[in-house]
Amino acid sequence: MARARQELARFLRERRAALGPRTVGLAPGAAARRTPGLRREEVAELAHMSVDYYVRLEQARGPRPSARVLDALAEALRLAPAERSHLFRLADWPAPPASPAAVRRVRPHVAGMLERLPGTAAIVTDACYGLVAWNPLAVQLFGYDLSGGATNLARRRFLGQGRMYAGSTAGQFGEVVVARLRRAAERYPHDGHLASLLDELHAGSAEFRRLWAAHPVYAPGHRTKVVDHPELGRLRLNCDVLLVPEDDQEVVLVTADPGTPSAHRLAELAARG
Repeated sequence: MARARQELARFLRERRAALGPRTVGLAPGAAARRTPGLRREEVAELAHMSVDYYVRLEQARGPRPSARVLDALAEALRLAPAERSHLFRLADWPAPPASPAAVRRVRPHVAGMLERLPGTAAIVTDACYGLVAWNPLAVQLFGYDLSGGATNLARRRFLGQGRMYAGSTAGQFGEVVVARLRRAAERYPHDGHLASLLDELHAGSAEFRRLWAAHPVYAPGHRTKVVDHPELGRLRLNCDVLLVPEDDQEVVLVTADPGTPSAHRLAELAARG
């Protein structure tokens, strides 16, 4: 127990030292700081706890913090999801409680990757199937309404809000969407945006209500689909999913087998710019 407290104390000290006042929206202050990072008083204020209690945690003298306290510290110290999970493990909690909401921003390096994929249509979706990033070929392949920024693939699939192509896997994709939304509802029970989306889908689609009641399950991976594109005709496409686990997001890469008619048509589309 003593060692666990010491490890927790060390982790808190290290993360506090790594944060500057401007990072958390605090004025640097006129007096020079004797040590790098935030002061203990500033972390305590950001976490809405007493300075004495926080000092005892950093000195390995405090009691085992509750999940609520750990969550407040994770927010105050701007911990990434992996760091937040580590904080809970150090305090001997089996797992951190669900995050309050799905992440709806895309990391710059993930967005930049999409632009370096010639011949590949790529999108990034959040845990609620909102589109958070895409590249130009994805816009040309899936429709220019994609670039509006407010499109959600669940709304496209079940409510007709955006272009959807007829194809061999339309029914399967419906199950995929529902399975992911069910998982999101379990992970983010306090996400108001997600709750509104689910209400909208339940009210607007009998198919969604039926699939939701069926509890479909799926695992992201490789899939092949045939779609009927209004300009290019029938396309046989490969869909591969890469996970961004720290943000609970998925990068979907759409390609065609080299040398096939679908690949030539996709290349023609990409050449249009």
